[in-house]
Amino acid sequence: MPILTVLLSTPPDTAVSAKVAGTLSRLTAEILHKKPELTSIAISHVDPTHWFVGGPSLAAQRKTSFFLDIRITDETNTADEKARYIDAVFREIGALLGELHHESYVHVNDVRAAAYGFGGLTQQHRAVAARLQA
Repeated sequence: MPILTVLLSTPPDTAVSAKVAGTLSRLTAEILHKKPELTSIAISHVDPTHWFVGGPSLAAQRKTSFFLDIRITDETNTADEKARYIDAVFREIGALLGELHHESYVHVNDVRAAAYGFGGLTQQHRAVAARLQA
């Protein structure tokens, strides 16, 4: 049930968005073991003339960049899994966007189960209900 918020320093392009979403969904399932059917991905595009790194815009540097913020329930992934995920995302999104600036970021946001949920239920409530049904 993660939600991924993605900023890309590219012009809006549905084909690019679909490739990025597919890549992130796959990596999130493979490395973080999250169900694709419960994964939401929202992508926004920022004109590279309005994205600045170290002073100059990305357009002036002729580079691309991205920022990914993924929210997952705390204690559901190890530090190693998160490190592998960050590495894989950087490599694969870089391959899609081309000439990626080193200062591109992935933030794995561990959210407390009592403060995070979907469909009107917290993850804590879902975990308790699952244990009672088992």
